[in-house]
Formats: sequence, structure tokens, C-alpha cells
Amino acid sequence: MTGITHRFVETNGVRMHLAEKGSGPLVIMCHGFPESWYSWRHQIEALAEAGFHAVAPDMRGYGQTERPDAIEAYTLLHLVGDMVGLLDALDAETAVIAGHDWGAPVAWHAALLRPDRFRAVIGLSVPYRPRGTVRPTSVMPRTDDAVFYQLHFQTPGVAEAELEQDVPATIRGTLLRLSGEGTAQGGGFAMVPRVGGMVARTKEASVAPLPAWLTESDLAFYAGEFARTGFRGGLNWYRNIDRNWELLAPFAGARVSVPALYVAGERDLVLTFRGATELVENLPRFVPALRTTTILPGCGHWTQQERPQAVNDAMLGFLRGL
Repeated sequence: MTGITHRFVETNGVRMHLAEKGSGPLVIMCHGFPESWYSWRHQIEALAEAGFHAVAPDMRGYGQTERPDAIEAYTLLHLVGDMVGLLDALDAETAVIAGHDWGAPVAWHAALLRPDRFRAVIGLSVPYRPRGTVRPTSVMPRTDDAVFYQLHFQTPGVAEAELEQDVPATIRGTLLRLSGEGTAQGGGFAMVPRVGGMVARTKEASVAPLPAWLTESDLAFYAGEFARTGFRGGLNWYRNIDRNWELLAPFAGARVSVPALYVAGERDLVLTFRGATELVENLPRFVPALRTTTILPGCGHWTQQERPQAVNDAMLGFLRGL
């Protein structure tokens, strides 16, 4: 990762850490949970070499970026506001915005709410999901034995205690269980046992051998970050799911109008969620300027890390076509 530089900017009331490289048209890349700017390491290099200014922040609540205490400081409006403020801090009128996992809803909604600032959007893993008619947590799966992981995350302190019990095991287990290799072995992650919680979900994978795309050095970077910060910042994003639904009521039925690219792994857990297949098939209805949908064979959830070359090629092809 030669030549990647780091700095801090003020945006929307928080001090944000950026990793960046290159010059030219700006591309902002938003990471998800539990990650950091580091998840875009392969793309920063490739985009910079291709003539773009590649910027990957630690998102609000993560890494070296500030972590406000209040749960309600992590709504999608705050997160999109952070990205608008980032453009201002970089003296950029517009940018292409990309996002993976939780970063994808940030990117989609940045394009939805501010198409004047975000001229195109790239979503990885999570497709654009139009606002539904009911409160999201009210329809999340639950059984006598387990609950959907996003429900499990709702009560402050519960998931933090589990995930922080052994941070290296948490990171290793999460990355492996949701990878293409992990899901091929039945490593599904969506439902959390009522007895045992998240620890029961990561224990077995935490001692499994690493796939070729992931190194001990990569794991050490992530584990070091979360050992220092804890998981509360990232978990607070989940605790605003219903609040986001309320805040976005004025935009019900709105469509993402800017050019778009969607990329996902064939084995991504997100594609197994209720209604996901239909949503991806109908994405052009909600994102009428969608250029391409790319599904990567054998790839799991960590799209840009598991298949860096394929993702780089897809992103650069899209960017050059704008």
C-alpha cells in the first residue's frame, strides 16, 4: 500500500480520518461493519493508478474518526451529511460515491438525497432498498431459539460485551463465516442464538484456516482498531434502523436518479435475506440509471476484499463510462 496518505478533516461536527491516494475525479468509498478504511485498500491503489482521487474514510464511529456518544447521532441523515461535509472539506463540488455493506445504504442515500453532489453511485453487497410501509424491526425474523442479528444488536451493551470478549476471534470469525469459503460450508450468520449470542456464531470459524484473500496482517489491523475503539460506534448504526425509516418518510417512493453500478457476491448472505432476490431483479425500477448488475461467482460478503481485481475492473469500467 505504497503512497497511501492519511489526514483528518472536520465534517458535520466530527473529526474524520481519511486514507487517500491519487489525483483527478474524486471517488469516495464508504466501508461497513465491522471494518474500516482498510477494507478498500485494493481499490485505493487501483483507482489512484487509473487517474482518480481515491478517498476512503473511517466512517463515523469507527477507527480514528470520532465516535459520538448518543445513539441518535448515527442516523442515515448524519452519515450522508458526513459525506457532504467531506466533499466540502476536500474542496470538491461533486464525487462518485461507493459503499459496501452498511456503507452501501450511505452511498445509495447520498445519491438519492443529494444528486447535485454525488454524480454517480456504486453499491457493493447491499442493493438500494426503497422505504417500506412498516417499521423495519417489526418484520425481522425471530424464532423461539434465535433472532435476526440486527434485532440482537438493538439493546445497547449486549452485542458489545459479546464482540469485545475476544476481539481477534470476533474479527476472524466474522470475516471467515461471511466469506465465500465460509458460506460454502454452511457458515450463515443471519440468525443469532438466544443462548450463546454472537460468540456461538464466531467460535468455530475463529480457528479455521484463512482463505487466500485474507492475511494474518489484515486480521491484526482490524483487531487492533476494534480493540482500541470497541464496537459501539458501528453497532449504533443498527440502532437507528427504525429511526431512519421515520426520518426518510418524505422520500418514500423517490428513486435514485444518478448513474449506478451494483456488485455482489454470489454467496453473499445479504442475497439470502427475505425479498433480496426480487429486490435485485427489480433494481432498475428504483435505480433507473443502473448501468450494470454484476454477481461474482463463489464470492461471499466481503466483495472488494475477496475479489479485488474483479471489483476494480467493474468500478473502473463504470467510472470511465461516466
